[in-house]
Amino acid sequence: MSKWIPEREAPEPLEANDVATVTIGTIVWFVLFLVQLPFYGWYADHGHAWWIWTCLAGAGLGLIGLVYVRARRDALRREAEATRDEVGPAA
Repeated sequence: MSKWIPEREAPEPLEANDVATVTIGTIVWFVLFLVQLPFYGWYADHGHAWWIWTCLAGAGLGLIGLVYVRARRDALRREAEATRDEVGPAA
């Protein structure tokens, strides 16, 4: 059993622009793939061809992540609007 006892409540998590973060990361992975592609022969000769495919996998997973974070963003907006409509206008 842990002896750690929190002295105060944990703060609420900060919201970030997840769509921009994932978009930039995806672009970086794809650019790295394109930059390394002309040197495929050298990478293959030295046993490092997996670096190129890792960049492509990062870009592909980034596209999947982009779909996810956009859906999450839209769901959070819909929930906020529904909550605002239930509460009504501020008096």
